[in-house]
Amino acid sequence: MAERLALRAGGRGAKPDNRPHMHLIVPFAGSVSPAGQLAQQTLSLPNLERLLPRLALAHTLGKDEYTLSPPHELALAHAKGWALNDGALPWAAELATQLTAPAGLTVGDPPWALLTLVHMHVGAEQVRLTDPAALDVDEATSRSFIEAVRPLFESEGFGLHWLDAKRWLATHPLFDGLATASLDRVHGRNVDPWLPDQRSARLLRRLQNEVQMVLYTHPLNEAREAAGQPPVNSFWCHGCGKAQAAQNTAAVQVDDRLRAPALNEDWAAWREAWAALDAGPIAALLQSAEPVTLSLCGERTAQTWQTAPRSLLQRLGGLFQRRTAPAWLEPL
Repeated sequence: MAERLALRAGGRGAKPDNRPHMHLIVPFAGSVSPAGQLAQQTLSLPNLERLLPRLALAHTLGKDEYTLSPPHELALAHAKGWALNDGALPWAAELATQLTAPAGLTVGDPPWALLTLVHMHVGAEQVRLTDPAALDVDEATSRSFIEAVRPLFESEGFGLHWLDAKRWLATHPLFDGLATASLDRVHGRNVDPWLPDQRSARLLRRLQNEVQMVLYTHPLNEAREAAGQPPVNSFWCHGCGKAQAAQNTAAVQVDDRLRAPALNEDWAAWREAWAALDAGPIAALLQSAEPVTLSLCGERTAQTWQTAPRSLLQRLGGLFQRRTAPAWLEPL
């Protein structure tokens, strides 16, 4: 079974305010790359610097940058009330339940997985997964690919369902608790350290090799290469597991404007996106008369801050606390 990540409580001892409130989750708020940390040191985020001293640290999720599930996925899963199993957060089952509700799917139905179409660049020493968002695939092409590989899946007892142009859904018993790396962990990186190594994943890896062979000679991929487009030559399996009951997350907002600049190492754009985030959603939290929750997520941890009752001494301490944005973001 996948590793269950511990939740570490905040150190202030304040009880959270349980009234209805807005919860903002910010993925890639901090960076561990040397260039990213240099960009982080130059951030000026006045609204964030005013907001955080007014909140209480509720908990910290995550461990390091090598977990299969990045901190922002853990933060969202925690907000849903899911079990925090590293690499086995059931995003696929959630989508399957939503999209096939007329079929009567309920919590406890067979486990699902997301298969995202990707281009893997084969280099001299490693195989690198390029940005899936940049892979231009239309619906007709995607449907042609899924029909070409469907016999491979069905011969091994997999159910295969088209979801959208870049993603398919699959169901099979082996997906129950199968720990796989999030796409955000593998983006632009060597795939070898992130491939599932459980014995139960051997069938999946063999199937992936067979799919690669079929796609390699597919006429649509030949046409893509002739047009200078990268071929769709594999899939990445992620989001495995059975559906879990979720809490009402209507008030949870995930603002992922920092994601693309961070993953593509465009730190000038990342700084600009952070400035816009600070002037927009962060400023709205600062001005809110209602309780608020803010989850700042880096590559190592996600820290969640909440409105909470505080003593007079704590309020006075917050007023005089002079901590810059880079200092707040450094632990992420």
